Amino acid sequence: MKTSEKPSLLSLRRYSLWAALLLVFSCSPDTVLNTEEPLEAANAKSKNAVLKTLVKGAPLNGANGVDIGPDGNLYIASVYGQEIIVMDKNSGKIIDRITEGVQSPDDLVFGPDGSLYWTDIITGEVGRRTPDGIVTKQAFLPGVNPIAFNDEGRLFIALDFLGDGLYEFDPDLIDTPRTIIECPTGFCLGFFNSFDFGPDGLLYGPLFALGQVIKVNVETGDFEIVASGFVNPAAAKFGPDGLLTVLDQTGEVFKIDVTTGEKTLFTTLEPGLDNMVFDEDGSLYMTNNDEGWVAEILPSGKARILSPGGQIMPQGLAVLAGPNNKDVVFTADIYNIREFNGTSGRQTEQYKGFLIPPPGVFSLPLSNGISAAGSDLIISSFLSSTVQVWNPTDGVTEDFGTQVEAPMDAVRINTGEVIVSDLVLGGVVRMSDNSLVAPLVVASGMATDGETVWAADWATGDIVQINFGGGSPTTEVVFSGLSFPEGMAVDNQGRLLVYETKGPSPAGVSRLSRIDLSTGERTTIVDGLEPLQGSLPIFPPQWFMDDVAVGPSGDIYISGGESQTIQKITANKVR
Repeated sequence: MKTSEKPSLLSLRRYSLWAALLLVFSCSPDTVLNTEEPLEAANAKSKNAVLKTLVKGAPLNGANGVDIGPDGNLYIASVYGQEIIVMDKNSGKIIDRITEGVQSPDDLVFGPDGSLYWTDIITGEVGRRTPDGIVTKQAFLPGVNPIAFNDEGRLFIALDFLGDGLYEFDPDLIDTPRTIIECPTGFCLGFFNSFDFGPDGLLYGPLFALGQVIKVNVETGDFEIVASGFVNPAAAKFGPDGLLTVLDQTGEVFKIDVTTGEKTLFTTLEPGLDNMVFDEDGSLYMTNNDEGWVAEILPSGKARILSPGGQIMPQGLAVLAGPNNKDVVFTADIYNIREFNGTSGRQTEQYKGFLIPPPGVFSLPLSNGISAAGSDLIISSFLSSTVQVWNPTDGVTEDFGTQVEAPMDAVRINTGEVIVSDLVLGGVVRMSDNSLVAPLVVASGMATDGETVWAADWATGDIVQINFGGGSPTTEVVFSGLSFPEGMAVDNQGRLLVYETKGPSPAGVSRLSRIDLSTGERTTIVDGLEPLQGSLPIFPPQWFMDDVAVGPSGDIYISGGESQTIQKITANKVR
């Protein structure tokens, strides 16, 4: 059997270390909210609302595996949405969202009896939902991803990204899976992704990390290369023409004659392509994870969009001054840094991050946090375990990937030093000497005026103030009793803005608060916000962190992860 060398990966490491963090917030008492303070309440859902939707994102939090059900509808897996979407394949109308037993679905398929099967890639479970709605699951290994039946009704699943290898499963999800290709070190195959059985009974699919398409004898585990020269091929399916259609995350779609290995470019679409399925009539449906769209690919190669794309998980926000000192808004959207006009909301630029960078490319990470530092942006990524200093013109100028573990946010102070809030490292860490300067139970958002840093503790509801003006940093808790605080910013009057969320507590709230640091008074600027809710055992307890940022104009920008929006409060609306 041929083997593969391990590629250079952006690390998706240390997930297991985060599992211990669950004990912190699942066993902690509910946060006690301070209700004795005077409030200026402005309800986001009232007719006097101060919020304006500046950017509306995709309806889906990313679109992954796809299949056509016995009812003729599309069934679409969404890892970060933690759901399976049922969609009319003609109109794109969302008919249902399946969430029972669904944790992190990356791929799915219907079995011979009409049961829906899916793979929860992060939790390592395989799920089954029978036609009468009974859900059963089998625990296996993190990384379960591509899933397919052969003509005999046998079920096959491979591991990707969090593992590697190929297995045959019992369709009843009872018996122990049979090992076909095992990778004891976690990598030996190359991340065998969404695959399909050919007319010869062999299993054809792409090796995501190696840029190859292979065919596998599922009885012996022997395999050989069919085609190569791809970047990150993610799916391979046979069409009615007998050719193997292969999509690359670059946006390229190829047709391969598996008898000769001849490869022909069929069409080029947006980067981020994830999966596809052919209907019985030969129609081709495709998903894009990075953009969240679902489309029918016409014979001409053009995409007929069924469900539109856009930002899928707006998280960290930062604002720079653009031409005429107009606000330019940047958001961390996992696979992209997106740039928007702060007045119109129009997307003006898009900068790609990679799960696995193409060979020779030093890319942006999978981003979750972002903050402004002069003309630079500081990007943090717990998914890629890195912090980078990046400039839209000059690219990445500094990388702290060897010094951090699970960074949630990062800022730069006047000395030029980068300060990071890191879940696994236990709080606020300075990058100059890797010292822990402020322990936090659950590290969360940060803000700075250049000399002082404020850091939120998501678990305790505390705001810790760290002064870097002298020799050794000094710390003190300047506010307590907030509800699971996430993103923070300093407004143009030097007051602290804090995005409070519901978290797991029934007493939690969803509001933007302002803290006058000179008096300690907290004021509600707006409530009824829509932060993204979700959880997984090996993810940060915040799931994904919502944020707030202030522009040179004084306007306030808020991410709404639940609705995939960026919202805006103009300066003249804030009292």
